[in-house]
Amino acid sequence: GRAAEPDTVNETAKFIRLLLADMSDKSTANSVRILYGGSVSPQNAAEYVNRSDIDGYLVGGASLKSQDFCDIVFTTAARQ
Repeated sequence: GRAAEPDTVNETAKFIRLLLADMSDKSTANSVRILYGGSVSPQNAAEYVNRSDIDGYLVGGASLKSQDFCDIVFTTAARQ
């Protein structure tokens, strides 16, 4: 699939968090983990890590290829 721009994903996650804060409170909103569910690959995983409002991502098709999945895990761990 096509991956969304990391800045766009982060802004969307930030908006969701603001809505959650309006519906409940800031503490609750900050405790909710917001995951990117788009296309993640070894080539783009690093672009989503350490964004202020993206707490992680769901790995879809790349999880079916063990080397790709391992590369994503190692990329994520190295940037944490």
